Amino acid sequence: MAYQPHPRARVEGQSAPLSAGADTIAAVATPAGRGGIGVVRVSGARVREIAGGVLGALPEPRHATLADFRTAQGAPIDSGIALFFPAPRSYTGEDVLELQGHGGPVVMRELLRRCVALGARVAEPGEFTRRAFLNDRIDLAQAESVADLIDASSTEAAASAARSLAGEFSQRITSLVAALTELRMHVEACIDFPEEEIDPADRKALDEKLSAIRVAHAVLLDAARQGAVLREGLTVALVGRPNVGKSSLLNRLAGEDVAIVTPIAGTTRDYVRATIELEGVPIHLIDTAGLRDAAADEVERIGIERTWAAAASAGAVLYITEEGEQPRVEDASLLARLPAGIPKAHVFNKIDLSRSTASTSAAGKDAEIHLSAKTGDGVAALRSWLLETAGWRPHGEGLFMARERHLVALRVAGERLASAERNTQAFELFAEDLKITQDALGQITGAVSADDLLGEIFSRFCIGK
Repeated sequence: MAYQPHPRARVEGQSAPLSAGADTIAAVATPAGRGGIGVVRVSGARVREIAGGVLGALPEPRHATLADFRTAQGAPIDSGIALFFPAPRSYTGEDVLELQGHGGPVVMRELLRRCVALGARVAEPGEFTRRAFLNDRIDLAQAESVADLIDASSTEAAASAARSLAGEFSQRITSLVAALTELRMHVEACIDFPEEEIDPADRKALDEKLSAIRVAHAVLLDAARQGAVLREGLTVALVGRPNVGKSSLLNRLAGEDVAIVTPIAGTTRDYVRATIELEGVPIHLIDTAGLRDAAADEVERIGIERTWAAAASAGAVLYITEEGEQPRVEDASLLARLPAGIPKAHVFNKIDLSRSTASTSAAGKDAEIHLSAKTGDGVAALRSWLLETAGWRPHGEGLFMARERHLVALRVAGERLASAERNTQAFELFAEDLKITQDALGQITGAVSADDLLGEIFSRFCIGK
């Protein structure tokens, strides 16, 4: 059975029920530019009127209907497929009309104008999905997964987003909330009837239920952390002096010639970006201009500035030197300037020239890795370090997508559950901890949400979703 979101309990700061809005909205739902097919999507109370104006008649519900799209004067705009989804069994929970025509920008523009002339307004980014949320077609975690599925940068990330969209993450949150609700009922009954003596067996049962909830929460938090790694990945800056093999290493990791490689020092003058997929985790690599104390010209100076900026914003840094070289004062100076607190790997490249062997040593978050970008010897160890640094671990199937706000809510829930365990003898405090835990989890699915949070989430969607 498909997951069905629970109706929202409330929106913080708002006493009146939520409404998706009385306006009828329309937007081009396919990417801008030329394409084989373009789609204009319309949702709201005036859909039937708009369908009559554009098509001449309302299509049969949920049947693809070949139709002519016409202007107010009856002139043809295009011919294509019309689909009508009556409320409430539609994406938004409202009447929805989809007009599928030829994907030229002029055709799409004129078709959208016709819908607006008949009473629709142009939709805001994410407004269709926002209406789906407000009409209880999906919950907030599912709504976010729509954008995550579109933006997924790896196969595993896309699969995880699809599982979240199907409600797997939400189901686990809902199960945890249900267990909390049951526990709260028992605790608050003890508060309401203080004259009743608590049976030791009942108190033990409360402790066992709380312990089971904490275990389930810990498992969920761990899975959410892995889901966040799939969504965000890791951004890695490749830095070092000119001509030490940064671009060669980028090409080796990417499996293709992304960057130009020549024997001439300073070939790379600006960022070169590539995203690779390691066990489904997106690793965003940035090849940078070679670092040295004095730039040869203004272009190189700007490139070096951008290298330092890339290192400062990265989640990890690979500092690359040549195997077998005598230690340089310049390298020590450059290494000292790298941002503190982020993981770094000192990569000794070109072991094939010095006939050294590949090896790896680690010290905390940092590592030394000896490899050859040319032959690939030792690169597997670098890939393993990148995955470990990203926070990835081998896992079973069934991960779902998670965002930073989900992790924050789960951490708050964990803190309050720990507090609840300390307060099992003080039922008022115990009950309050459970309530705050439940509210924190409700923020993930939207059972408890704030208007500014909804605005932030849906503003990041593309128009037409």
